[in-house]
Amino acid sequence: MPPTAHPNSRVEALDLLRLAAVLAVVLYHFGFWGPASHGIPQVALPWLTPIAKYGYLGVPAFFVISGFVIAYSAEGRTATGFAIARFSRIYPTFVFCMTLTCLAIVVLGPPHFETGIRQWLANLFIAAPPLGQPYMDTSYWSLVIEVMFYAWVAVLIAAGLFPRRIDAIILVWLGITFANELTLDAPLLEKLFLTDDSGFFAVGLLIYQFYRGRRGPALYGMFALSIGTAVFQSIHKTVKLAPLTGGTFDAWTVAAICLASIAIIFVATRIRHVPLPSALVLAAGGLTYPLYLLHMQFGYVLLTRQAPANPVPSVVAIILATTLLAWMVWRFVERPAQRSVRDFLSGRASRFGWRLKLPAAVGGSV
Repeated sequence: MPPTAHPNSRVEALDLLRLAAVLAVVLYHFGFWGPASHGIPQVALPWLTPIAKYGYLGVPAFFVISGFVIAYSAEGRTATGFAIARFSRIYPTFVFCMTLTCLAIVVLGPPHFETGIRQWLANLFIAAPPLGQPYMDTSYWSLVIEVMFYAWVAVLIAAGLFPRRIDAIILVWLGITFANELTLDAPLLEKLFLTDDSGFFAVGLLIYQFYRGRRGPALYGMFALSIGTAVFQSIHKTVKLAPLTGGTFDAWTVAAICLASIAIIFVATRIRHVPLPSALVLAAGGLTYPLYLLHMQFGYVLLTRQAPANPVPSVVAIILATTLLAWMVWRFVERPAQRSVRDFLSGRASRFGWRLKLPAAVGGSV
């Protein structure tokens, strides 16, 4: 029987997979492609390139998990309740980590890295480039995609379509994806409909359908189509990455990693309990978001400040220190801030008579 007893029970194995995905991204940024200093990308451990260059696939794995989590989180909520849950989950932590990175650049960054008040203000909107400023940390690009996905889900909930018409939603979404990727290639459609990443989110949404006990030919067909789209998109990304990074990517390796990641995530949702202390698993999942936000720009500021002759010990120490810092952010900043912001916004929404249907637990229990 699938683990569907309660829609807000925790899927513990996903916490460990989140950590694995963020560590893959850390490997990518320290072993293949880091932030640019005076236009020159920094690579702390270039000898890791043959393996590290595939670490970018940790981000699509996040998107698959996100598709599952968002379907999970949206259950029983109105659009307002869903929006409040997502906003309180991501924004306070983002502002804190972005500000911490900004302060680190101001104090320790020069002459390698620089920032200012305009960049900080623009990054408060997450999508800083449309405001004429670069991301405080270029890793934030994926957060913009996440927010756009959340926005679409909120709109579809408000329209009464999500999750009731999930099959139609996914079919239309993938249809727009292939129409744009194979013909139009319009940047506006790419950004609006996430046509570079739709397959991964769709896979996650459908894994949730399996998790809730749904079966049948329609689901299997949709699942196969979404997986095929995700593999296509993971390979297609290398077409953009290759000229940007100067790297070469083997398509079969990319496809194999993509398929393995999806299979592992699917299996993880079938595991009732991880044989590890619950507090440890919870912390592993909790620290991944601040670790993702802090690891690259913040980490490279520390590394370039030290300028070690042998970077290996420094990189290891920086990653361990950043992981500890991420845990502290999760434990002492993110959790209380999430509760406070959620309660504040829920109270204001209730005053306007907006229905929320918020559960007793925080909407990020997955």
